[in-house]
Amino acid sequence: MIQRWSPEGVAPPIGRYSHLARVPDGHEFLIISGQVGTSPDGELAGPDAETQTRAALANIEKLLAAAGATPQHLVKLFAMLSSTEHLTGYRKALQEALTRWYPNEDWPTHSLIVVAALATPELAVEVEATAAVPEH
Repeated sequence: MIQRWSPEGVAPPIGRYSHLARVPDGHEFLIISGQVGTSPDGELAGPDAETQTRAALANIEKLLAAAGATPQHLVKLFAMLSSTEHLTGYRKALQEALTRWYPNEDWPTHSLIVVAALATPELAVEVEATAAVPEH
């Protein structure tokens, strides 16, 4: 089982994430490429960060399922936003997903950066993920 925690002696997280995650022996890592806010047909889910984040996180959930995993197997999320104006929408959609995925608040580690641009101008959000799944 993945252990996630934020130890004493370090300031508490400023959001819904853990400072540390430990993956025990007997797990294989899944590395998920940056997911953007597109629907299954490849069309952008919407113009705003909130809608795009929901779609990107749904894509991550589907990719995990395709590999026999769930969000409980996530070790790390890494998000990139194309502008600070997208912070509120991203955080709202992320909070919704984390509340659903982790009702006991056992959140994965997480990093967030604002970049000059993403792959195309209409993209507001891109989210990468790392998961650890028990080996069979």
